[in-house]
Parts: sequence; structure tokens; C-alpha cells
Amino acid sequence: MQNKATAVWTGGLKDGKGEMNTRSAALRSAAYTFKTRFEGAEGTNPEELIAAAHAGCFSMALSKILGEAGTAPERIQTEATVTLEQQDGGFAITKVHLTTSAKVPGCDDAGFQDAAGKAKAGCPVSKLLNAEITMDAQLEG
Repeated sequence: MQNKATAVWTGGLKDGKGEMNTRSAALRSAAYTFKTRFEGAEGTNPEELIAAAHAGCFSMALSKILGEAGTAPERIQTEATVTLEQQDGGFAITKVHLTTSAKVPGCDDAGFQDAAGKAKAGCPVSKLLNAEITMDAQLEG
């Protein structure tokens, strides 16, 4: 399976602008700039999209692992926080922190924590990232 996205950048680093598009059209001419990436301006940036991808991938992996254990989840909510830091004269994604909570009938906390740990290590986006990945996982009552 292959997926594609495109990005077009015009202009210099600080005064330029870019657009990102996905084959599925989930992103269509999504604008990004130096300010949206490095100064917190309104709009998207590559790290935000990585965070969304990681949260989605982790949630699906956790659902699979819980289901295989016989405790299919009713709901999983995950937030991924991606940290971009200046490093060695450039920038690097150095950390991702996952915060997840789930409602899983019939699952105890030990089983949930085990499944969450396996999902954190095993989801394809986790495997892709060369960053420290931490997590807080909460089983809802």
C-alpha cells in the first residue's frame, strides 16, 4: 500500500508560503508558512500533521491489540504532542508525547497499560519516528 501527498513551496524561508495536498483530498491547498511552523501563527504545519497521523495510528493499533485480547474498546481518544527543537544547527522532532484515554468494557488497568505500551511501540508511525516517545494512558471507568 502506498499513499501520496504533495507540497509546493514558493519564495524564501521566512517570506515564502506553501500548500500541502493529499491524494484523498483530506488536505486541499492547506497553507503553511514559516510563522505557522515556528512562531505559532494560525494554520497548519508538518509537525501538526505528524501529530495527527501518530494519534490516529496509535488509536488504531490500540484498538487492534485490545480486540485481540477479547476486550474491544468502545472509544479511544488520543492526543499526540510533537516537539520540534533546534539541534545541531538545524531542527529535529525530538519527542512525541501520547495522551490517551479509552473506555474498554471488561478490561482491567494492567491489561490496558500493557496493550497501550504495545501499541506505542508497534504502531507504524512510532516505528518511523526517530524521537523519544512517552505516554500517559488512562482507562475510563
